[in-house]
Amino acid sequence: APALWRLCNLLMAAFFALAAFVQVNDPDAELWMLVYTIPAGLTLLVGLNPLVTGNFFWKSISAIHVLFCIVWALGLGYYLLLHTQQNILHEEEGRELFGLVIIAVWMSLCHSSSKNPVGGRIHLAIAVIISLFPFISWVYIYINKEMRSSWPTHCKTVI
Repeated sequence: APALWRLCNLLMAAFFALAAFVQVNDPDAELWMLVYTIPAGLTLLVGLNPLVTGNFFWKSISAIHVLFCIVWALGLGYYLLLHTQQNILHEEEGRELFGLVIIAVWMSLCHSSSKNPVGGRIHLAIAVIISLFPFISWVYIYINKEMRSSWPTHCKTVI
């Protein structure tokens, strides 16, 4: 279980780092690179040492970042509720919303692990599912060219 928890965190650190990297040609790249780089670093630390989640600085940075992501996600969700015209993944704000939700959920999962770095079976099962979800989604989107057809150029060229 401890090795699996570490592996999940290393996978998520890789995902967040990759998500930060692909923002390079986004119109607001600097902002999104920062949004993904922070959880990449925090999650990498958890992958290397799960006990870091009990550290005051780690907990503070992750809590502030989760709060930021939740508030931003709520704003995007409201915007999408009013303006969505097609599948939510065809809307740039929809993809941004999913990214923020993944960050908030993963960092909350890590934050809750401070009491028990390995967590219970349910905690670990959720971690495995969440850590595989972004990669499976990315492969699906990469294979499904029709889904990407209406995306802006900056979203098509980095995948």
